[in-house]
Amino acid sequence: MTLLAALLIGSAAIAQKSEIRDAEKALKDGNTAEAKASLDAVQGVIAGEDERLQSEYHLVRGQVYADLAKKGDDSAFEEAVASFRKVLEVEEQSGKDRNSGEAQQRLKAMSADLVNSAVDDNNAKNFDAAAEKLYMSYKISPTDTIYLYYAASSAVNGGNYERAMDFYQELKDIGYDGSGVVYKATNVETGEVEEMNKAQRDLMVKSGTYTDPVDEKEPSKKAEIVKNMALIYTQLGENEKALEAYKDARANNPDDVNLVLNEANLYYQMGDKEKFSELMAEAATMAPDNPDLYYNIGVINMEMDRIEEAREAYRKAIEINPGYVNAQLNLSTTYVNEGNALIDDMNALGTSREDIAKYDELKEKKDSLFMQGAEILEDALKVNPDNQSILTQLKNIYGALGDNENFMRVKKLLGE
Repeated sequence: MTLLAALLIGSAAIAQKSEIRDAEKALKDGNTAEAKASLDAVQGVIAGEDERLQSEYHLVRGQVYADLAKKGDDSAFEEAVASFRKVLEVEEQSGKDRNSGEAQQRLKAMSADLVNSAVDDNNAKNFDAAAEKLYMSYKISPTDTIYLYYAASSAVNGGNYERAMDFYQELKDIGYDGSGVVYKATNVETGEVEEMNKAQRDLMVKSGTYTDPVDEKEPSKKAEIVKNMALIYTQLGENEKALEAYKDARANNPDDVNLVLNEANLYYQMGDKEKFSELMAEAATMAPDNPDLYYNIGVINMEMDRIEEAREAYRKAIEINPGYVNAQLNLSTTYVNEGNALIDDMNALGTSREDIAKYDELKEKKDSLFMQGAEILEDALKVNPDNQSILTQLKNIYGALGDNENFMRVKKLLGE
C-alpha cells in the first residue's frame, strides 16, 4: 500500500508537470487560452506539490496572464504580478533559486507594460484605471516613486479625490522629494524633444540621431504634494484639515506665494473675509514686483465677483509686465462681462416711452463697457500684434458692438 501511494503521488506529479509543459507549448504557439486551460486543470492541487513544481507552475502562469494583459485584459495584470511574486516567495522559503531571476525580470517588464497601458488610459481619459496601474507599477518597483506621484495625478484628473489623497499621503509618508535632473534631446528625424536617461541620451547624441542635449533641473515636489492635499481637503469640504495642510505646506516652502493665495481663497469660502484680506496683503508684500501674483489675485477676485479689486490687480500685473496677455484678456473680459450682464435687464423692458428711454440708457452703458474692453485689447496689440487670442476676443467685441469697420479690420489681421 505504501508503494502504491508513492506510485500514485508520483503519477500525479507527472500529470501536473505535463499540464505545465502543455501550457508552455501552447503559449509559445500563441494559444494563450489553451495555455490558461492547462494551468487551470491543476490549479487546485499545485499547492501540495514540491517547491520546484510550484515555482515552474507560477512562472508559466505569470507569463500566461502577462500575455493576456498585453492583449487588452486589464484584469490580468494583477494575476500576472501575483504569480511572479509567488515564484519569489516559494523559492525564498525553500532556499533554492531556480526561477527567481527570470521572475524578477518579468516583473520589471510587467512594470513597463503597466506604465505604457496607463499612458494609453490617461490619453483615453480612463483616469481611474491609469491610477491603479501606475500604483501597481510602483508596488512592483518601490524605488520608482515617480509612478506613485503619477498615480496621484491621474486620480486627481479623474476626480477620485479620496484615492488621490491615499497616494499623496503615501508620498508624504515615504518622504518623496521628486527633485532631480531630466535629460532631453531633439530627435533629428521628428524634430521633437524627448526625455530619456542620461546614458541613453548621450549615446543617441553621439550617434547623431539626436541633437541639442539639455539637462533640466526638476525642483522638489514636496510643497506641491502638501498643497494638493490641502486643495483636496478643500474639495472634500474638510476645511480644518485643509488649513492644517496649508500650515505644513507653508512651513516647507515659506516663499510660495500661491500657497498664501490658496489659503486666502479657503478663508474666503469659509466666510472669514478679514483673514482673506490679511493673507492677500501678505502675498502682495511677499512679491511686490511679481506680475503673476497680481494676476492670480485678479483671478481670485474675479471668481468672487470682486470686479474692481480684480481690475486693480490685473492693471498692476500689466504695469509690471506690459506684455502680460492673460492679464490683458481678463481685464478686458471684466468689462465685457459687466456689459453682458445688462442685456437681461434690457430684454426685460417693455415698449413704453419710459422703458424705451431706459433701454437706450442701458445700451449706451453696455456699449461703453464693451468699448473699454476693446481699448484694453487695442493697447495689448501694440505689444503683441499677432496674438490670436487678443485678436479673436477683439473681433467678438466689435461684432457685438456692430462696428463692422473694425470687425473686418481685425478679421483681416486674423487671416480670415
